[in-house]
Parts: sequence; C-alpha cells; structure tokens
Amino acid sequence: MSQSRLRHPMLVLMDELIRTTSRLNGVFGDLSRDFEVSRMELAVLTAVVESERPPTVPQIGRSLGHPRQVIQRAANQLLERDLIRSEPNPDHKRAVLLVANEAGVLLKEAVDRQALASVEALMEGLDMQECEQLALGLRKLRRGVETYVRQGRSVAESV
Repeated sequence: MSQSRLRHPMLVLMDELIRTTSRLNGVFGDLSRDFEVSRMELAVLTAVVESERPPTVPQIGRSLGHPRQVIQRAANQLLERDLIRSEPNPDHKRAVLLVANEAGVLLKEAVDRQALASVEALMEGLDMQECEQLALGLRKLRRGVETYVRQGRSVAESV
C-alpha cells in the first residue's frame, strides 16, 4: 500500500493547499512590487477591503495565520499611506477597527484588474463552477478551523 493511501484526506488537502499557495504566489508575486506594497501589506489590505465588517489586527492575524505583530506592522504602513483608517472599536478599547479608505479600495481594484489577465489564463483549463465550489468548500473549512482555534484547541491536544 502506498504511503499516500495511508494519509488522511485532510493531510492530503493540506499538502495540496501549501503547494497551490506556493505556485499562486509565484504567479501573482509581482503584483505587490508593481504597486509598491509588500505582500503582507497587500494581504492586510485585501482582508480589510473584503471583510464583511471592519476587522481588527488580531482578527486579521488569526485569519491569515500570522502573529499580530506582523499584521500590525503591515497595517501601520497602510495607515501611513492613507490606504486604510482606524476607527474606535465599541467592543474593545485597544483593538481598533480597520476600514479601507477610497485610495485603498482603488488600489485593491487596480491590483485585481492587473491580476485578472493571469486569472483568465489560468482558467483556460479549469471549470469556473468547480472553482466556485472549491472556494465555498475552502471557506467552510477555514471557518471550521477558526472555530477550532478560537476554542483554544490545537492538534497536539487532540493526540
């Protein structure tokens, strides 16, 4: 029996996600340089622009799987460039809410427009509905993992 058949489907999925992320970073990596933002700044800007409600630095950190300090540095750069602004958080004195300014939204739209050419080339061999289903499934998985982490659990505790 091959080793891959012994692996749990979740472990296979994790491996594929890591490999896919690496390949996509290669395809889209130049975008951040073209717009004079770091990859992390672009990731934080995307999190702010695409969020259903204004997120905090800790929320973005948990969502992206990065330490709060890394996200805070990127957010500070975006604040300095007036791409996002902070607003008081009624639920927390120190964790402000991050909101995209018009310049931030316009930058994100410009990045998306430039990325669209690569996306269209990538889609030549892929099915649009299949990609939509994958995205929905991955969102469900991410939210499940976030719930698991919020409960203070880790894989090591499960063993």
